[in-house]
Amino acid sequence: MAAASAAATLVQVAVQTPAHSGVGHLLSYASERPLAPGTLVRVPLGRREVLGVVWDAPGQDEGDGGGSGGLPPGFAPRAVAGVLDGLPPLGAPWRRLVAFAARYYQRSLGEIALSALPPQLRDLSPEQLARRLRRPAAPAADAAGTACALAATIALSEEQAQATARIEAEPGPFLLYGSTGSGKTEVYLHAVQRVLEADPAAQALVMVPEINLTPQLQERFEARFAGRYGAGSVVSLHSGMTNPQRLKSWLAAHAGTARIVLGTRMAVFASLPGLKLIVVDEEHDASYKQQEGARYSARDLAIWRGREQGAKVILGSATPSLETWHASRPPQEGDPGGRYLRLAMPSRIGAGALPRVRLVDLAQQPRGTVFSPPLVAAITERVERGEQCLVLLNRRGFAPVLHCTECGWKSDCPHCSAHQVFHKIDRTLRCHHCGWAQRVPFACPGCGNPDIAPIGRGTEQLEEQLAALLRNVITPERRAARVARIDADTTRAKGALEEQLAQVHAGEVDVLVGTQMVAKGHDFRRITLVAAVQPDGALFSSDFRAPERLFALLMQAAGRAGRDAQYVAAQGGRPSEMWVQTWHPEHALYAALRRHDYPAFAAAQLAERVEAGMPPFAYQALVRADARTQEAAQAFLRAAGEAAQAAALPGLEHVFIFPPVPLAVQRVANVERAQMLLESSSRAALQRFLAAWQPLLHATRAAPEHKGLVRWLVDVDPLAI
Repeated sequence: MAAASAAATLVQVAVQTPAHSGVGHLLSYASERPLAPGTLVRVPLGRREVLGVVWDAPGQDEGDGGGSGGLPPGFAPRAVAGVLDGLPPLGAPWRRLVAFAARYYQRSLGEIALSALPPQLRDLSPEQLARRLRRPAAPAADAAGTACALAATIALSEEQAQATARIEAEPGPFLLYGSTGSGKTEVYLHAVQRVLEADPAAQALVMVPEINLTPQLQERFEARFAGRYGAGSVVSLHSGMTNPQRLKSWLAAHAGTARIVLGTRMAVFASLPGLKLIVVDEEHDASYKQQEGARYSARDLAIWRGREQGAKVILGSATPSLETWHASRPPQEGDPGGRYLRLAMPSRIGAGALPRVRLVDLAQQPRGTVFSPPLVAAITERVERGEQCLVLLNRRGFAPVLHCTECGWKSDCPHCSAHQVFHKIDRTLRCHHCGWAQRVPFACPGCGNPDIAPIGRGTEQLEEQLAALLRNVITPERRAARVARIDADTTRAKGALEEQLAQVHAGEVDVLVGTQMVAKGHDFRRITLVAAVQPDGALFSSDFRAPERLFALLMQAAGRAGRDAQYVAAQGGRPSEMWVQTWHPEHALYAALRRHDYPAFAAAQLAERVEAGMPPFAYQALVRADARTQEAAQAFLRAAGEAAQAAALPGLEHVFIFPPVPLAVQRVANVERAQMLLESSSRAALQRFLAAWQPLLHATRAAPEHKGLVRWLVDVDPLAI
C-alpha cells in the first residue's frame, strides 16, 4: 500500500487490534476526501485489510476534517483502502456508548466498536456491501394488517395498567418487580406500543438473557406488531443466528426499518438511531455479563445508554439483582431513596396462586435417596392426573466424577484442575472446561479394579431413575409416563431445543428433567409441580453472590408451576407445588423461599453486605493472569500491584489491593490462572486508578521476567470471584 500524498485528509480510525497489544485507541489514515465520524471504511493493518470506523479526532470538532497536525516529522500515513458509502455513518450516540464502554471496562476502543458490528460486515468490501443493500426490503403492512394488530391487544389487569401508566408518565429508569406469571411481558408490549405510536421513527430494544428465550418472545411481538408495522419491523440479534441473518437484522435496525429489536446482551450495542425504549427482561440474570473478551454488563450499559440517549429503561424481574433492588429502594427518613423507580406487580394473572413450597429433610430419608418417597408419590399422582412435572438439577451428565474405591483414582482431566464428567449415554468422560473427552475405561487406570463407580448425580442419572420409578404409571390417555431431558447435551443440534419445548407444550412429556435453561422465562401451561433435587451446594460457597443466584434460580423454577389458573381449576383446583430436597431445611434462604418473600431475603443479604463492605456498597475489579505456571501468573499480578503502589497512582488511597490467589478452577487447558481483587468504596476512585494503571500493566507485561505470561485482563464489576 503506497503512502498517501500530503494533500490528503487525515482521519482517525478505530480498528480491532489484539487485546492489550498496547496499540493506541485510534490509528491515523489518509483519505482522499473528508469522512464523517461513524463512516465505515476498509483500511490496511499490517499485512491485512480490515474494517474500521472513522472516529471523532481527539481535540477537534466533529465536523473538522482533521489534518496532519501532531504527527511525528516525516510520518506518512497509509491510505484508506475503501469507504462503505452505502451505509449511513454510525451515529454520535452509538459512538459515545462504545467510548464509554471501552473506558469503563478498560478495553480498547476498536475492540468494543468492531465486536459490536456483525461478523459478516467486517469481511465485506464496498462493492459486496452495495450488492447486499440492493436486495429488496420486507413489504410494508396494509390497512387490514393494522386492524388485526390492534385487535390483538390484550386488556391489562389493574396492576399492569398502573405500571404502564407510570412508565408512560415518568422518566424512569424503572424496576418492574413482578412475581412469576404476573404478566410483565404484556407490560413490555404495551410500553413498546405506546412508544411506537407516539413517534413514527421510534425504535425499541427488548433484551432477554438467553438465546432460547428469543423465539417465543419474537412470536408474541410479531403477533402484536408485524401486522401494523410490516413483516420486517421485528428482528432478532443474538449469536445463535447465522452471519447473514445477523447482518440483515443489524442493517434493518441501523436503517430504522426495524422498529423493535429483540436480542441477548450483544444487542445493547445495536445501532438504533431512533431508540426510545429499552427493556431488560430477567435483569438479574448473570448472562447479561459478558465473560470473554470485553467483560461488559449489558444491563448496566442499557441504563447508561437510556440516560444518554433519552430513552426510557425498564428492568424486569421477579428476583431482581441486589444492586438493582438497592438502587430502587423507596425514600425513607434520612435516605433519599434509589435512582430507579420500583413498580410492583405481586399478583399472578388470572387469580393464579404461587406454588406451595414443601421442604424434604434428606436427613430423615433412607440413605442414598435421590428421590424421596413423598416426592415420588407426589410426582406419580400429578402424572396420573394428566399434569406435568419439572425436576431441576443444575448439573448435566450422569455423574460429576468416576471413582475407584480401591486406590482412590478419580476421573481427573489431564489438562484442567477439574474432574471429567461421566456421560453414560455415549460412555464418555468429558471435561466441561476444556472439552477433552475420552472413552470410559474398562477398569481403573491406577490399579486395574473393574469396579469403578460414579459419585454424585447429573441430569442423565435423574432421567434414568425417574423413568424406572414411573415405568408402571399410566396417564389419563392410557399410555406410559414419558420422561424427557433438556440440557446443553440434548440441545446441541440446530432446532433441537425448539422441538423439545414444543413436545412439552403439546403435552407429549409428563416429567421434564433439566438444568437452569428450563427454569426461567418459559411459559409452561401444564406444569403443576417443580422439584429441586440438590440445591444445597450454593449455601456455603466462597462466592458471596452464590445465595443470591440460588434464591433467584429456585424462585424462577417455582414460577414455572401453576401459571395457567384455568388449567389448574379444570384439574380440580389442587394447588401447584415446589418441592425442595435439602439437608438444611432450617436455612433462612429456604424460609424466605417458602413465603415467596424476596424482599425479606434481599434485606437480609444487603444487611450482610453492608457489614462486609461488599457490592452494592463497594465497587470491585479483578485483574486476572493466565500463564504456563501458577508462579508466573501470581508473579505478574504481584509485580503489577507493587508498581501501582510505587507510582502512587490517582485514586490509590481509596483502593485496597488484595494479594493474588489462584482461581477456584486453577488450571484450564494446561493454562494456570490467578486473580487479584481490587476494592473501593468509590466507583470514581476505582476508575481513576484503573485508567492510570493501564500503562503500568502493559509495561509489567513487557518485562523480560514475565515472558511466561499468556494473557491478562481486567474485569470491572465481576460477578464471580
